Amino acid sequence: MKLSDIAVVVIGAGIGGGARYVLGTVIAERWGTSFPWHTFVINITGAFLLGIVMATSVERGLLPAHGRLFLGVGILGGYTTFSTLSYESMALMERGLWTAGVLNMFGSGLVGLVAVLAGLVVGRLV
Repeated sequence: MKLSDIAVVVIGAGIGGGARYVLGTVIAERWGTSFPWHTFVINITGAFLLGIVMATSVERGLLPAHGRLFLGVGILGGYTTFSTLSYESMALMERGLWTAGVLNMFGSGLVGLVAVLAGLVVGRLV
């Protein structure tokens, strides 16, 4: 582990966290917060983009290791929100909205897998 690697991840995480905040706020203002669509959209788009990053870096060698750290671990690590997803799913269930909570948790996981697969396909075509 090098200091330069840590710096790349920290800078990327700041950018990703900022992007998550801005996009999450826009989605919540537009679609409301009765269901956490903002978290769902962020997790799915993050999964898709991570698929592209991994396909272009690990599989195709088009993106250097520092690029993968910056984009995959940094930006997308700061951007995606699994801990928020878990909390919001539990909050829905605690409000008696069990179906919404379970659909949010497992729907995000299932659709996230599809998004990663789509990202891998797109990344392999580049």
